[in-house]
Amino acid sequence: MIPAEIIKKIKQVHIKSSRTVNTIMAGRYKSVFRGSGIEFEEVREYSPGDDVKSIDWKVSARLGKPFIKLYREERESIVMLLIDMSASLKFGTFSGLKLEKAAEVASVLAFSAIKNNDKTGAIFFTDKVEKYIPPKKGSAHVWRLIKEIFTFKPEGKSTDISSALDFFAKVTKKSSLCFIISDFLDKSNYIKSLKTARYKHEIIGVMLSDKGDFTLPKKGIVTISDFETSKREIIDATCKKTRKFYSDHKKKGYKQTIDALSKAKTDVLEITTETSVADALSKYFIYKKDSNTR
Repeated sequence: MIPAEIIKKIKQVHIKSSRTVNTIMAGRYKSVFRGSGIEFEEVREYSPGDDVKSIDWKVSARLGKPFIKLYREERESIVMLLIDMSASLKFGTFSGLKLEKAAEVASVLAFSAIKNNDKTGAIFFTDKVEKYIPPKKGSAHVWRLIKEIFTFKPEGKSTDISSALDFFAKVTKKSSLCFIISDFLDKSNYIKSLKTARYKHEIIGVMLSDKGDFTLPKKGIVTISDFETSKREIIDATCKKTRKFYSDHKKKGYKQTIDALSKAKTDVLEITTETSVADALSKYFIYKKDSNTR
């Protein structure tokens, strides 16, 4: 049995995401992601103005006059969501948990995909791949994705993005669109796996954070815990030098991650627990559309 408060959250995310896609983000996804390729449709007789590069020389030679090949865009795409289920996603201060924001991001992306007749799948990962949900269509599938995020009980606590990317590359043969939804608190080197996956797939990082990731609470002597390693440390949060050192250290690690992804030529969408998912994704899709038309 799923607790009533969890069912309520699932319904809230489902309804909010559906409305977002049908109103604020209507058409944004479609204008950016147009499918994974083109496929042959037919040949027709050459007309003045047609691109000579499209001439089918074998058919033209056989029929004694020029014919060109016509192609159509392969409309259906696959959108894979690599969702971080590690312990650090269960952190949040005043605006909810990072895991709840991950669920909303995944839901909006999944709704955008199915509205465009694309398939959506998911890979839940921690320090290993925990669950694979094959790509499907339909709003019932989106409901399942949201429900799984809120109810799934992962075995691992830490993060290994490489394992998720390697698994994704193995099970997804068709060129696909992949969103990595994570706080990227991964101490391993996943850039090599990222670059390998990028040869065939389009990868976009959705980097989640909370303001509590970068600041200590002003509560005197505090115990801070690492969600993923369970390591604890006692700190005097009233000390200005300690607070500054902690903040600078966390911000430096965050920037290093952004820089590493940028060097790997991977777009990064930064979303905090306070951020409007609709606004963040809309701005990114506008940016992406402008980049594609340059």
